[in-house]
Amino acid sequence: MDFLIEFLFTPLSTSGLVFLFSLAAVALVHLNTRPKPLQPPTDLNQQTVGIAGGARRTALLKDDNLISYLYEDAQTLYNVFQRGLRVSGNGPCLGYRKKGQPYQWLRYKQVSDRAVFLGSGLIHRGQKPSQESFIGIFAQNRPEWIISELACYTYSMVAVPLYDTLGPEALVFIINRAKISTVICDKQDKAETLLDNCEKNLTPVLKTIILMDPYDSALIDRSSKSGVEVLSLKDVEQCIFFQPPKPEDLSIVCFTSGTTGDPKGAMLTHENVVADAAGVVKTFEVVFVPVPSDVSISFLPLAHMFERVVQTVLYSVGGRVGFFQGDIRLLPDDMKALKPTVFPVVPRLLNRVYDKVHSGAQTPFKKWLLNFAIEKKRAEVKQGIIRNDSIWDKLIFHKVQESLGGRVRVMVTGAAPISPTVLTFLRASLGCQIFEAYGQTECTAACSFTIPGDWHTGHVGVPVPCNIVKLVDVEEMNYFASNGEGEVCVKGKNVFCGYLNDPEKTAEALDKDGWLHTGDIGKWLPSGVLKIIDRKKNIFKLAQGEYIAPEKIENVYIRSAPVAQVFVHGDSLQVKLI
Repeated sequence: MDFLIEFLFTPLSTSGLVFLFSLAAVALVHLNTRPKPLQPPTDLNQQTVGIAGGARRTALLKDDNLISYLYEDAQTLYNVFQRGLRVSGNGPCLGYRKKGQPYQWLRYKQVSDRAVFLGSGLIHRGQKPSQESFIGIFAQNRPEWIISELACYTYSMVAVPLYDTLGPEALVFIINRAKISTVICDKQDKAETLLDNCEKNLTPVLKTIILMDPYDSALIDRSSKSGVEVLSLKDVEQCIFFQPPKPEDLSIVCFTSGTTGDPKGAMLTHENVVADAAGVVKTFEVVFVPVPSDVSISFLPLAHMFERVVQTVLYSVGGRVGFFQGDIRLLPDDMKALKPTVFPVVPRLLNRVYDKVHSGAQTPFKKWLLNFAIEKKRAEVKQGIIRNDSIWDKLIFHKVQESLGGRVRVMVTGAAPISPTVLTFLRASLGCQIFEAYGQTECTAACSFTIPGDWHTGHVGVPVPCNIVKLVDVEEMNYFASNGEGEVCVKGKNVFCGYLNDPEKTAEALDKDGWLHTGDIGKWLPSGVLKIIDRKKNIFKLAQGEYIAPEKIENVYIRSAPVAQVFVHGDSLQVKLI
Protein backbone atom coordinates (compact mmCIF):
# COMPACT_ATOMS: atom_id res chain seq x y z
CA MET A 1 0.00 0.00 0.00
CA ASP A 2 2.82 2.42 0.87
CA PHE A 3 4.48 1.82 -2.51
CA LEU A 4 1.22 2.59 -4.31
CA ILE A 5 0.77 5.82 -2.30
CA GLU A 6 4.33 6.91 -3.11
CA PHE A 7 3.71 6.25 -6.81
CA LEU A 8 0.46 8.25 -6.84
CA PHE A 9 2.17 11.37 -5.46
CA THR A 10 5.35 11.22 -7.56
CA PRO A 11 5.61 13.10 -10.94
CA LEU A 12 5.58 10.64 -13.84
CA SER A 13 8.93 9.92 -15.50
CA THR A 14 9.53 7.56 -18.44
CA SER A 15 9.91 4.67 -16.02
CA GLY A 16 6.76 5.84 -14.30
CA LEU A 17 4.82 5.69 -17.56
CA VAL A 18 6.18 2.20 -18.19
CA PHE A 19 5.02 1.17 -14.75
CA LEU A 20 1.60 2.75 -15.33
CA PHE A 21 1.15 0.78 -18.57
CA SER A 22 2.33 -2.36 -16.76
CA LEU A 23 -0.25 -1.75 -14.04
CA ALA A 24 -2.92 -1.29 -16.69
CA ALA A 25 -1.87 -4.58 -18.27
CA VAL A 26 -2.09 -6.33 -14.90
CA ALA A 27 -5.58 -4.88 -14.41
CA LEU A 28 -6.61 -6.14 -17.86
CA VAL A 29 -5.33 -9.63 -17.03
CA HIS A 30 -7.16 -9.35 -13.70
CA LEU A 31 -10.44 -8.75 -15.52
CA ASN A 32 -9.85 -11.44 -18.13
CA THR A 33 -8.97 -14.09 -15.54
CA ARG A 34 -11.83 -13.29 -13.19
CA PRO A 35 -13.70 -16.52 -12.36
CA LYS A 36 -17.28 -17.10 -13.44
CA PRO A 37 -19.94 -16.02 -10.94
CA LEU A 38 -21.18 -18.69 -8.54
CA GLN A 39 -24.50 -20.27 -9.42
CA PRO A 40 -26.45 -20.62 -6.14
CA PRO A 41 -27.82 -24.14 -5.47
CA THR A 42 -31.38 -22.80 -5.27
CA ASP A 43 -33.44 -19.72 -6.13
CA LEU A 44 -32.25 -17.04 -3.67
CA ASN A 45 -35.70 -15.41 -3.80
CA GLN A 46 -37.36 -18.62 -2.58
CA GLN A 47 -34.91 -20.41 -0.29
CA THR A 48 -37.43 -22.36 1.81
CA VAL A 49 -40.55 -24.41 1.04
CA GLY A 50 -43.70 -24.48 3.16
CA ILE A 51 -44.89 -27.90 4.34
CA ALA A 52 -47.79 -29.26 6.39
CA GLY A 53 -48.43 -27.62 9.75
CA GLY A 54 -46.97 -24.24 8.85
CA ALA A 55 -43.34 -25.38 9.06
CA ARG A 56 -40.69 -24.72 6.44
CA ARG A 57 -37.81 -26.80 5.06
CA THR A 58 -34.82 -25.87 2.94
CA ALA A 59 -35.38 -25.75 -0.81
CA LEU A 60 -32.16 -27.77 -1.17
CA LEU A 61 -34.18 -30.92 -0.43
CA LYS A 62 -36.06 -32.51 -3.32
CA ASP A 63 -38.81 -33.78 -0.99
CA ASP A 64 -39.85 -33.67 2.66
CA ASN A 65 -37.51 -36.49 3.75
CA LEU A 66 -34.91 -35.08 6.16
CA ILE A 67 -31.36 -36.42 5.97
CA SER A 68 -29.73 -38.33 8.85
CA TYR A 69 -26.25 -38.84 7.41
CA LEU A 70 -24.09 -38.23 4.35
CA TYR A 71 -22.39 -41.62 4.11
CA GLU A 72 -24.08 -45.01 4.48
CA ASP A 73 -21.04 -46.34 6.35
CA ALA A 74 -20.86 -43.43 8.82
CA GLN A 75 -24.08 -43.26 10.84
CA THR A 76 -22.43 -43.03 14.29
CA LEU A 77 -19.51 -40.93 15.48
CA TYR A 78 -17.48 -44.13 15.90
CA ASN A 79 -18.09 -45.07 12.26
CA VAL A 80 -17.46 -41.48 11.15
CA PHE A 81 -13.92 -41.78 12.49
CA GLN A 82 -13.40 -45.27 11.05
CA ARG A 83 -14.46 -43.96 7.64
CA GLY A 84 -11.95 -41.13 7.97
CA LEU A 85 -9.23 -43.66 8.74
CA ARG A 86 -10.09 -45.61 5.59
CA VAL A 87 -10.59 -42.79 3.07
CA SER A 88 -7.50 -40.91 4.27
CA GLY A 89 -5.31 -44.00 3.88
CA ASN A 90 -4.30 -43.60 7.54
CA GLY A 91 -3.40 -39.97 6.94
CA PRO A 92 -2.56 -37.30 9.52
CA CYS A 93 -5.42 -36.71 11.95
CA LEU A 94 -4.67 -34.73 15.13
CA GLY A 95 -2.01 -32.02 15.21
CA TYR A 96 -0.31 -30.32 18.14
CA ARG A 97 2.70 -28.07 18.60
CA LYS A 98 4.99 -26.48 21.16
CA LYS A 99 5.90 -22.83 20.99
CA GLY A 100 8.19 -22.05 18.06
CA GLN A 101 8.01 -25.58 16.63
CA PRO A 102 6.11 -26.98 13.65
CA TYR A 103 2.96 -29.08 14.06
CA GLN A 104 3.40 -32.77 14.86
CA TRP A 105 0.69 -35.21 13.77
CA LEU A 106 -0.93 -38.36 15.11
CA ARG A 107 -2.25 -40.53 12.28
CA TYR A 108 -5.79 -41.91 12.21
CA LYS A 109 -4.66 -45.45 13.17
CA GLN A 110 -2.65 -44.14 16.12
CA VAL A 111 -5.68 -42.21 17.39
CA SER A 112 -8.00 -45.18 16.85
CA ASP A 113 -5.65 -47.61 18.60
CA ARG A 114 -5.15 -45.34 21.60
CA ALA A 115 -8.93 -44.91 21.88
CA VAL A 116 -9.30 -48.71 21.90
CA PHE A 117 -6.62 -49.07 24.57
CA LEU A 118 -8.06 -46.29 26.76
CA GLY A 119 -11.63 -47.56 26.42
CA SER A 120 -10.53 -51.08 27.29
CA GLY A 121 -8.69 -49.72 30.32
CA LEU A 122 -11.86 -47.95 31.49
CA ILE A 123 -13.84 -51.19 31.13
CA HIS A 124 -11.09 -53.09 32.95
CA ARG A 125 -11.45 -50.65 35.85
CA GLY A 126 -15.16 -51.15 36.29
CA GLN A 127 -16.95 -49.05 33.66
CA LYS A 128 -19.64 -50.83 31.66
CA PRO A 129 -19.75 -50.67 27.84
CA SER A 130 -23.24 -49.18 27.86
CA GLN A 131 -25.39 -46.05 27.86
CA GLU A 132 -25.24 -46.05 31.66
CA SER A 133 -21.53 -45.15 31.77
CA PHE A 134 -20.85 -41.38 31.77
CA ILE A 135 -17.19 -40.33 31.44
CA GLY A 136 -16.22 -36.73 32.29
CA ILE A 137 -13.66 -34.91 30.13
CA PHE A 138 -12.18 -31.86 31.87
CA ALA A 139 -9.51 -30.41 29.56
CA GLN A 140 -8.57 -27.79 27.01
CA ASN A 141 -8.65 -28.65 23.30
CA ARG A 142 -5.86 -31.17 22.57
CA PRO A 143 -5.46 -34.61 20.90
CA GLU A 144 -6.11 -36.49 24.15
CA TRP A 145 -9.56 -34.84 24.35
CA ILE A 146 -10.56 -36.47 21.06
CA ILE A 147 -8.89 -39.78 22.04
CA SER A 148 -10.89 -39.80 25.30
CA GLU A 149 -14.13 -39.04 23.48
CA LEU A 150 -13.47 -41.69 20.84
CA ALA A 151 -12.67 -44.19 23.62
CA CYS A 152 -16.22 -43.62 24.91
CA TYR A 153 -17.72 -44.13 21.45
CA THR A 154 -15.69 -47.30 20.82
CA TYR A 155 -17.43 -48.93 23.78
CA SER A 156 -20.88 -47.31 23.59
CA MET A 157 -20.19 -45.09 26.61
CA VAL A 158 -21.24 -41.43 26.88
CA ALA A 159 -18.90 -38.43 27.02
CA VAL A 160 -19.72 -35.52 29.33
CA PRO A 161 -17.56 -32.41 28.78
CA LEU A 162 -16.71 -30.37 31.88
CA TYR A 163 -15.50 -26.80 31.75
CA ASP A 164 -14.60 -24.38 34.52
CA THR A 165 -16.12 -21.30 32.87
CA LEU A 166 -19.46 -22.38 34.31
CA GLY A 167 -18.04 -21.96 37.81
CA PRO A 168 -17.27 -24.38 40.68
CA GLU A 169 -20.91 -24.90 41.65
CA ALA A 170 -21.82 -26.02 38.13
CA LEU A 171 -18.91 -28.47 38.10
CA VAL A 172 -20.23 -30.14 41.25
CA PHE A 173 -23.77 -30.14 39.87
CA ILE A 174 -22.81 -31.81 36.58
CA ILE A 175 -20.74 -34.56 38.23
CA ASN A 176 -23.57 -35.42 40.60
CA ARG A 177 -26.39 -35.06 38.06
CA ALA A 178 -24.64 -37.37 35.55
CA LYS A 179 -23.28 -39.66 38.31
CA ILE A 180 -19.77 -39.36 36.87
CA SER A 181 -17.39 -41.71 38.68
CA THR A 182 -14.45 -41.15 36.30
CA VAL A 183 -13.09 -37.82 35.02
CA ILE A 184 -10.24 -37.48 32.51
CA CYS A 185 -8.26 -34.23 33.11
CA ASP A 186 -5.45 -32.54 31.23
CA LYS A 187 -3.47 -30.87 34.03
CA GLN A 188 -2.82 -31.30 37.73
CA ASP A 189 -4.59 -28.06 38.68
CA LYS A 190 -7.89 -29.40 37.34
CA ALA A 191 -7.41 -32.61 39.33
CA GLU A 192 -6.81 -30.48 42.42
CA THR A 193 -10.06 -28.59 41.75
CA LEU A 194 -11.90 -31.92 41.64
CA LEU A 195 -10.20 -33.07 44.84
CA ASP A 196 -11.22 -29.83 46.60
CA ASN A 197 -14.82 -30.85 46.02
CA CYS A 198 -14.16 -34.46 47.08
CA GLU A 199 -12.58 -33.32 50.34
CA LYS A 200 -15.71 -31.29 51.11
CA ASN A 201 -17.81 -34.38 50.26
CA LEU A 202 -19.56 -32.41 47.49
CA THR A 203 -18.99 -35.10 44.83
CA PRO A 204 -19.19 -38.50 46.56
CA VAL A 205 -19.81 -40.26 43.21
CA LEU A 206 -16.33 -39.36 41.86
CA LYS A 207 -13.92 -42.27 42.37
CA THR A 208 -11.26 -42.00 39.63
CA ILE A 209 -9.27 -39.12 38.11
CA ILE A 210 -7.17 -39.83 35.01
CA LEU A 211 -4.50 -37.28 34.04
CA MET A 212 -3.13 -36.59 30.57
CA ASP A 213 -0.08 -34.68 31.83
CA PRO A 214 2.50 -35.78 34.43
CA TYR A 215 1.69 -35.09 38.10
CA ASP A 216 3.59 -35.20 41.38
CA SER A 217 3.36 -37.79 44.15
CA ALA A 218 1.73 -35.30 46.54
CA LEU A 219 -1.41 -35.47 44.40
CA ILE A 220 -1.62 -39.25 44.92
CA ASP A 221 -1.23 -38.86 48.69
CA ARG A 222 -3.95 -36.22 48.77
CA SER A 223 -6.35 -38.22 46.61
CA SER A 224 -5.97 -41.42 48.64
CA LYS A 225 -7.21 -39.59 51.74
CA SER A 226 -10.39 -38.72 49.85
CA GLY A 227 -10.90 -42.24 48.54
CA VAL A 228 -10.18 -41.16 44.95
CA GLU A 229 -7.74 -43.00 42.68
CA VAL A 230 -5.43 -40.88 40.50
CA LEU A 231 -4.01 -42.55 37.38
CA SER A 232 -2.10 -41.51 34.27
CA LEU A 233 -3.71 -41.83 30.86
CA LYS A 234 -0.92 -44.16 29.71
CA ASP A 235 -1.45 -46.49 32.68
CA VAL A 236 -5.12 -46.92 31.81
CA GLU A 237 -4.50 -47.84 28.16
CA GLN A 238 -4.60 -51.65 28.19
CA CYS A 239 -6.69 -54.71 27.07
CA ILE A 240 -8.58 -54.88 23.74
CA PHE A 241 -12.20 -55.58 22.76
CA PHE A 242 -14.93 -53.60 20.99
CA GLN A 243 -18.54 -52.59 21.47
CA PRO A 244 -19.37 -49.77 19.05
CA PRO A 245 -22.68 -47.85 19.43
CA LYS A 246 -25.84 -47.68 17.33
CA PRO A 247 -27.14 -44.42 15.80
CA GLU A 248 -29.89 -44.11 18.42
CA ASP A 249 -27.44 -44.48 21.32
CA LEU A 250 -26.33 -41.49 23.39
CA SER A 251 -22.99 -40.04 22.32
CA ILE A 252 -22.54 -37.00 24.54
CA VAL A 253 -24.26 -35.09 27.33
CA CYS A 254 -23.52 -31.43 26.77
CA PHE A 255 -24.37 -29.19 29.72
CA THR A 256 -25.65 -25.74 28.83
CA SER A 257 -24.73 -22.64 30.80
CA GLY A 258 -27.80 -22.67 33.04
CA THR A 259 -28.43 -18.94 32.82
CA THR A 260 -31.56 -19.01 34.95
CA GLY A 261 -30.65 -21.91 37.24
CA ASP A 262 -28.61 -25.10 37.32
CA PRO A 263 -26.93 -26.28 34.08
CA LYS A 264 -29.05 -28.60 31.94
CA GLY A 265 -27.47 -31.71 30.41
CA ALA A 266 -28.62 -31.96 26.79
CA MET A 267 -28.56 -35.64 25.75
CA LEU A 268 -27.42 -36.00 22.14
CA THR A 269 -27.37 -39.27 20.20
CA HIS A 270 -24.90 -40.32 17.54
CA GLU A 271 -27.61 -39.71 14.94
CA ASN A 272 -28.12 -36.15 16.25
CA VAL A 273 -24.47 -35.20 15.73
CA VAL A 274 -23.96 -37.09 12.45
CA ALA A 275 -27.20 -35.67 11.01
CA ASP A 276 -26.27 -32.09 11.93
CA ALA A 277 -22.83 -32.47 10.33
CA ALA A 278 -24.47 -33.95 7.23
CA GLY A 279 -26.98 -31.10 7.06
CA VAL A 280 -24.23 -28.50 7.18
CA VAL A 281 -22.18 -30.18 4.43
CA LYS A 282 -25.26 -30.67 2.26
CA THR A 283 -26.02 -26.95 2.51
CA PHE A 284 -22.68 -25.72 1.14
CA GLU A 285 -21.55 -28.68 -1.01
CA VAL A 286 -21.92 -26.73 -4.29
CA VAL A 287 -18.97 -24.54 -3.29
CA PHE A 288 -17.13 -26.63 -0.71
CA VAL A 289 -16.75 -30.40 -0.54
CA PRO A 290 -14.45 -31.41 2.35
CA VAL A 291 -11.55 -33.69 1.34
CA PRO A 292 -8.72 -35.50 3.19
CA SER A 293 -6.30 -32.60 2.58
CA ASP A 294 -8.54 -30.15 4.51
CA VAL A 295 -7.25 -28.88 7.86
CA SER A 296 -9.18 -27.22 10.69
CA ILE A 297 -7.81 -25.20 13.61
CA SER A 298 -9.34 -26.22 16.95
CA PHE A 299 -9.57 -23.45 19.56
CA LEU A 300 -13.31 -23.11 20.21
CA PRO A 301 -14.22 -25.17 23.30
CA LEU A 302 -14.73 -28.87 22.62
CA ALA A 303 -17.28 -28.74 25.42
CA HIS A 304 -19.56 -26.87 22.98
CA MET A 305 -21.28 -28.63 20.09
CA PHE A 306 -20.29 -26.11 17.39
CA GLU A 307 -16.69 -27.31 17.51
CA ARG A 308 -17.77 -30.96 17.80
CA VAL A 309 -19.83 -30.78 14.58
CA VAL A 310 -16.99 -29.11 12.65
CA GLN A 311 -14.60 -31.86 13.72
CA THR A 312 -17.15 -34.55 12.81
CA VAL A 313 -17.20 -33.18 9.26
CA LEU A 314 -13.38 -33.33 9.09
CA TYR A 315 -13.08 -36.85 10.50
CA SER A 316 -15.75 -38.21 8.14
CA VAL A 317 -13.59 -37.39 5.11
CA GLY A 318 -10.19 -38.19 6.65
CA GLY A 319 -9.27 -34.53 7.20
CA ARG A 320 -6.93 -33.12 9.84
CA VAL A 321 -7.51 -31.12 13.03
CA GLY A 322 -4.69 -29.06 14.51
CA PHE A 323 -5.03 -27.84 18.09
CA PHE A 324 -3.94 -24.42 19.29
CA GLN A 325 -1.28 -24.22 22.00
CA GLY A 326 -3.88 -23.45 24.66
CA ASP A 327 -3.19 -19.71 24.78
CA ILE A 328 -5.58 -17.62 22.66
CA ARG A 329 -2.89 -14.91 22.37
CA LEU A 330 -0.77 -17.38 20.38
CA LEU A 331 -3.60 -18.28 17.97
CA PRO A 332 -2.26 -16.06 15.12
CA ASP A 333 1.08 -17.88 15.34
CA ASP A 334 -0.71 -21.24 15.36
CA MET A 335 -2.73 -20.21 12.29
CA LYS A 336 0.38 -19.27 10.35
CA ALA A 337 2.05 -22.57 11.27
CA LEU A 338 -0.99 -24.79 10.59
CA LYS A 339 -2.39 -22.97 7.51
CA PRO A 340 -5.97 -24.23 8.00
CA THR A 341 -8.47 -24.54 5.17
CA VAL A 342 -11.51 -24.74 7.49
CA PHE A 343 -11.95 -22.04 10.13
CA PRO A 344 -14.84 -22.15 12.64
CA VAL A 345 -15.09 -18.82 14.47
CA VAL A 346 -17.23 -16.68 16.75
CA PRO A 347 -18.05 -12.99 16.12
CA ARG A 348 -15.78 -11.72 18.90
CA LEU A 349 -12.68 -12.94 17.03
CA LEU A 350 -13.91 -11.58 13.71
CA ASN A 351 -14.59 -8.20 15.30
CA ARG A 352 -10.92 -8.06 16.29
CA VAL A 353 -9.82 -8.82 12.71
CA TYR A 354 -12.09 -6.04 11.45
CA ASP A 355 -10.82 -3.54 14.03
CA LYS A 356 -7.17 -4.37 13.38
CA VAL A 357 -7.42 -3.88 9.60
CA HIS A 358 -9.27 -0.57 9.93
CA SER A 359 -6.94 0.75 12.63
CA GLY A 360 -4.02 0.10 10.26
CA ALA A 361 -5.37 2.65 7.78
CA GLN A 362 -4.34 5.76 9.73
CA THR A 363 -4.20 8.46 7.04
CA PRO A 364 -7.20 9.79 5.10
CA PHE A 365 -5.80 8.43 1.84
CA LYS A 366 -5.19 4.96 3.29
CA LYS A 367 -8.74 4.92 4.66
CA TRP A 368 -10.09 5.96 1.25
CA LEU A 369 -8.01 3.31 -0.53
CA LEU A 370 -9.09 0.60 1.92
CA ASN A 371 -12.77 1.48 1.54
CA PHE A 372 -12.38 1.67 -2.25
CA ALA A 373 -10.83 -1.80 -2.33
CA ILE A 374 -13.56 -3.18 -0.05
CA GLU A 375 -16.24 -1.76 -2.32
CA LYS A 376 -14.62 -3.25 -5.43
CA LYS A 377 -14.35 -6.70 -3.81
CA ARG A 378 -17.86 -6.38 -2.39
CA ALA A 379 -19.18 -5.74 -5.90
CA GLU A 380 -17.63 -9.05 -6.99
CA VAL A 381 -19.15 -10.85 -3.99
CA LYS A 382 -22.57 -9.58 -5.05
CA GLN A 383 -21.96 -11.16 -8.46
CA GLY A 384 -21.09 -14.49 -6.83
CA ILE A 385 -17.33 -14.13 -7.37
CA ILE A 386 -15.26 -15.24 -4.38
CA ARG A 387 -11.47 -15.11 -4.87
CA ASN A 388 -8.22 -14.06 -3.21
CA ASP A 389 -6.08 -13.35 -6.28
CA SER A 390 -7.48 -10.01 -7.47
CA ILE A 391 -5.33 -6.88 -7.70
CA TRP A 392 -6.96 -5.67 -4.46
CA ASP A 393 -5.99 -8.87 -2.68
CA LYS A 394 -2.39 -8.44 -3.81
CA LEU A 395 -2.24 -4.74 -2.86
CA ILE A 396 -4.45 -4.51 0.22
CA PHE A 397 -5.80 -7.74 1.67
CA HIS A 398 -2.93 -10.23 1.40
CA LYS A 399 -1.70 -9.49 4.94
CA VAL A 400 -5.03 -10.21 6.63
CA GLN A 401 -5.37 -13.41 4.56
CA GLU A 402 -1.85 -14.49 5.51
CA SER A 403 -2.60 -13.81 9.18
CA LEU A 404 -5.13 -16.67 8.96
CA GLY A 405 -2.58 -18.95 7.29
CA GLY A 406 -3.33 -17.96 3.69
CA ARG A 407 -5.27 -21.14 2.78
CA VAL A 408 -8.75 -20.73 4.33
CA ARG A 409 -11.39 -22.13 1.95
CA VAL A 410 -14.44 -21.91 4.16
CA MET A 411 -15.29 -20.05 7.36
CA VAL A 412 -18.34 -20.62 9.54
CA THR A 413 -19.38 -18.12 12.18
CA GLY A 414 -21.86 -19.07 14.85
CA ALA A 415 -22.64 -19.04 18.58
CA ALA A 416 -23.79 -15.39 18.47
CA PRO A 417 -25.02 -12.77 15.95
CA ILE A 418 -22.39 -11.08 13.80
CA SER A 419 -22.52 -7.45 12.71
CA PRO A 420 -23.62 -7.10 9.04
CA THR A 421 -20.83 -4.52 8.56
CA VAL A 422 -18.17 -6.94 9.79
CA LEU A 423 -19.58 -9.87 7.79
CA THR A 424 -19.69 -7.81 4.57
CA PHE A 425 -16.11 -6.64 5.11
CA LEU A 426 -14.83 -10.18 5.73
CA ARG A 427 -16.56 -11.64 2.68
CA ALA A 428 -14.84 -8.98 0.61
CA SER A 429 -11.39 -9.06 2.18
CA LEU A 430 -10.73 -12.72 2.97
CA GLY A 431 -11.61 -14.18 -0.43
CA CYS A 432 -13.19 -17.35 0.96
CA GLN A 433 -16.67 -18.73 1.50
CA ILE A 434 -18.13 -17.36 4.77
CA PHE A 435 -21.36 -18.76 6.18
CA GLU A 436 -23.42 -17.84 9.22
CA ALA A 437 -25.09 -20.55 11.28
CA TYR A 438 -27.81 -20.36 13.92
CA GLY A 439 -28.81 -22.97 16.47
CA GLN A 440 -28.32 -24.18 20.01
CA THR A 441 -27.06 -27.21 21.93
CA GLU A 442 -30.54 -28.77 21.97
CA CYS A 443 -30.49 -29.12 18.17
CA THR A 444 -26.84 -30.23 18.30
CA ALA A 445 -25.45 -26.99 16.84
CA ALA A 446 -26.90 -25.57 13.63
CA CYS A 447 -30.57 -25.63 12.71
CA SER A 448 -30.24 -22.98 9.99
CA PHE A 449 -27.41 -22.02 7.65
CA THR A 450 -26.87 -19.37 4.99
CA ILE A 451 -26.93 -20.51 1.35
CA PRO A 452 -23.90 -20.25 -0.98
CA GLY A 453 -24.26 -17.22 -3.23
CA ASP A 454 -26.50 -15.26 -0.85
CA TRP A 455 -24.38 -12.22 -0.01
CA HIS A 456 -27.15 -10.49 1.96
CA THR A 457 -26.58 -10.04 5.70
CA GLY A 458 -28.90 -9.68 8.69
CA HIS A 459 -30.42 -13.17 8.54
CA VAL A 460 -29.41 -16.72 9.51
CA GLY A 461 -30.29 -18.56 6.31
CA VAL A 462 -32.57 -21.55 5.85
CA PRO A 463 -33.25 -24.77 7.78
CA VAL A 464 -30.46 -27.32 7.34
CA PRO A 465 -31.62 -30.44 5.44
CA CYS A 466 -31.84 -32.54 8.62
CA ASN A 467 -34.56 -30.39 10.25
CA ILE A 468 -37.60 -28.25 9.59
CA VAL A 469 -38.52 -24.96 11.29
CA LYS A 470 -41.82 -23.35 12.17
CA LEU A 471 -42.78 -20.16 14.00
CA VAL A 472 -45.31 -20.31 16.84
CA ASP A 473 -47.48 -17.50 18.20
CA VAL A 474 -46.18 -15.56 21.21
CA GLU A 475 -49.33 -13.61 22.02
CA GLU A 476 -47.96 -11.76 25.05
CA MET A 477 -45.26 -10.20 22.85
CA ASN A 478 -47.62 -9.59 19.90
CA TYR A 479 -45.83 -12.03 17.57
CA PHE A 480 -48.08 -14.17 15.36
CA ALA A 481 -47.19 -16.91 12.89
CA SER A 482 -49.86 -15.58 10.53
CA ASN A 483 -47.62 -12.51 10.15
CA GLY A 484 -44.53 -14.66 9.59
CA GLU A 485 -43.28 -14.01 13.15
CA GLY A 486 -43.09 -16.10 16.30
CA GLU A 487 -40.99 -18.40 18.47
CA VAL A 488 -38.54 -20.50 16.45
CA CYS A 489 -39.38 -24.20 16.82
CA VAL A 490 -37.23 -26.99 15.36
CA LYS A 491 -38.00 -30.63 14.56
CA GLY A 492 -35.72 -33.15 12.93
CA LYS A 493 -32.89 -35.65 13.13
CA ASN A 494 -30.61 -33.27 15.06
CA VAL A 495 -33.02 -32.43 17.91
CA PHE A 496 -31.91 -33.78 21.29
CA CYS A 497 -33.83 -36.40 23.27
CA GLY A 498 -34.12 -34.41 26.50
CA TYR A 499 -32.20 -33.18 29.53
CA LEU A 500 -30.40 -35.72 31.70
CA ASN A 501 -32.51 -36.66 34.74
CA ASP A 502 -34.66 -33.54 34.34
CA PRO A 503 -38.13 -34.39 32.93
CA GLU A 504 -39.57 -31.01 33.98
CA LYS A 505 -37.07 -28.96 31.93
CA THR A 506 -37.34 -31.48 29.09
CA ALA A 507 -41.11 -30.94 28.93
CA GLU A 508 -40.53 -27.17 28.76
CA ALA A 509 -38.16 -27.50 25.79
CA LEU A 510 -39.75 -30.39 23.85
CA ASP A 511 -43.50 -30.52 23.23
CA LYS A 512 -45.47 -33.74 22.80
CA ASP A 513 -45.03 -33.63 19.02
CA GLY A 514 -41.22 -33.44 19.23
CA TRP A 515 -40.84 -29.73 18.48
CA LEU A 516 -37.93 -27.98 20.20
CA HIS A 517 -38.98 -24.54 21.46
CA THR A 518 -35.83 -22.40 21.22
CA GLY A 519 -37.02 -19.31 23.08
CA ASP A 520 -35.86 -17.13 20.17
CA ILE A 521 -38.28 -15.00 18.16
CA GLY A 522 -37.87 -15.31 14.40
CA LYS A 523 -39.29 -13.75 11.26
CA TRP A 524 -39.54 -15.21 7.77
CA LEU A 525 -38.25 -12.71 5.21
CA PRO A 526 -39.77 -12.57 1.68
CA SER A 527 -36.92 -14.67 0.24
CA GLY A 528 -37.71 -17.50 2.68
CA VAL A 529 -34.74 -16.93 4.98
CA LEU A 530 -34.99 -16.68 8.76
CA LYS A 531 -34.16 -13.56 10.78
CA ILE A 532 -33.83 -13.63 14.59
CA ILE A 533 -35.54 -10.52 15.92
CA ASP A 534 -36.12 -11.03 19.65
CA ARG A 535 -35.93 -13.36 22.66
CA LYS A 536 -38.85 -14.64 24.77
CA LYS A 537 -36.88 -14.54 28.00
CA ASN A 538 -34.84 -11.62 29.31
CA ILE A 539 -31.51 -13.17 28.33
CA PHE A 540 -28.51 -11.62 26.57
CA LYS A 541 -26.25 -13.61 24.26
CA LEU A 542 -22.69 -12.26 24.17
CA ALA A 543 -20.40 -12.31 21.12
CA GLN A 544 -18.51 -15.33 22.49
CA GLY A 545 -21.79 -17.32 22.56
CA GLU A 546 -22.57 -17.34 26.30
CA TYR A 547 -26.10 -16.66 27.53
CA ILE A 548 -26.44 -14.30 30.50
CA ALA A 549 -29.58 -13.58 32.52
CA PRO A 550 -29.39 -10.01 33.90
CA GLU A 551 -31.52 -10.91 36.92
CA LYS A 552 -28.96 -13.45 38.08
CA ILE A 553 -26.19 -10.84 38.18
CA GLU A 554 -28.46 -8.18 39.61
CA ASN A 555 -29.26 -10.51 42.53
CA VAL A 556 -25.54 -10.64 43.34
CA TYR A 557 -25.08 -6.87 43.25
CA ILE A 558 -28.26 -6.13 45.18
CA ARG A 559 -26.46 -7.17 48.36
CA SER A 560 -24.10 -4.21 48.06
CA ALA A 561 -26.33 -1.61 46.42
CA PRO A 562 -29.98 -0.54 46.66
CA VAL A 563 -30.51 -1.06 42.90
CA ALA A 564 -28.35 -2.64 40.21
CA GLN A 565 -29.06 -2.66 36.48
CA VAL A 566 -27.37 -4.97 33.95
CA PHE A 567 -27.08 -4.09 30.29
CA VAL A 568 -25.04 -5.12 27.22
CA HIS A 569 -22.26 -2.89 25.93
CA GLY A 570 -20.35 -4.30 22.93
CA ASP A 571 -19.17 -7.81 23.74
CA SER A 572 -19.54 -7.51 27.50
CA LEU A 573 -22.09 -6.99 30.23
CA GLN A 574 -21.99 -3.76 32.22
CA VAL A 575 -23.40 -3.39 35.73
CA LYS A 576 -24.71 0.02 36.76
CA LEU A 577 -25.21 0.65 40.47
CA ILE A 578 -28.02 3.11 41.10
